Amino acid sequence: MLIIPIQSGENIDRALNRYKRKFVKTTVKSQLLERKQFTKRSIARRAQVKKAQYAQDLRDQEAV
Repeated sequence: MLIIPIQSGENIDRALNRYKRKFVKTTVKSQLLERKQFTKRSIARRAQVKKAQYAQDLRDQEAV
């Protein structure tokens, strides 16, 4: 559970923005979406390799 202490006189919008930032940083949303549907290990690994290849291609283009 996320707890955001609100200081006296603090704007509620600012506190809400802090909550949203903390929510994203804790990766709760991504974990919920990941658990929504089962993904086989082979598919997850394939996606990971594809992402690594894309990043490597960007680095290679940058080096040229």
